[in-house]
Amino acid sequence: MAATHSTLQPFHLAFPVTDIAVARKFYGEVIGCEEGRSAPHWVDFNFYGHQLVAHLAPDEVGCKANSSVDGHAVPAKHFGVILNMDQWNELADRLKAAGTTFVIEPYIRFKGQVGEQATMFFMDPCGNALEFKAFANMDQIFAK
Repeated sequence: MAATHSTLQPFHLAFPVTDIAVARKFYGEVIGCEEGRSAPHWVDFNFYGHQLVAHLAPDEVGCKANSSVDGHAVPAKHFGVILNMDQWNELADRLKAAGTTFVIEPYIRFKGQVGEQATMFFMDPCGNALEFKAFANMDQIFAK
């Protein structure tokens, strides 16, 4: 059964990192995630209400392929969260202030079309691609 945005359950995502201390600093201080449980080789984060777990696995990190979306080369392997517009703008400002290099600068994708959304792509310091997006109208998330 498909869930809608009003009935979402927290998801769990485990992903590889090259350095736990670097991941802890980026996800905790730059993204603003509260830290949960941890051990020497992994750390949990509260990722906007979802459980994100960074595992030390340097050989598994990276993105090897892109896909063309709205004229941009989108990292095929990425994750992120859909925020409200205020949260999205705040995060974009925080990332810029932290000196983040964007794969795709913050912009409005599909402007004036079905599914119009704010989006930005960047890499964490371990080489994982992230996308954060926002919709002015949340009913557009799955619009065709």
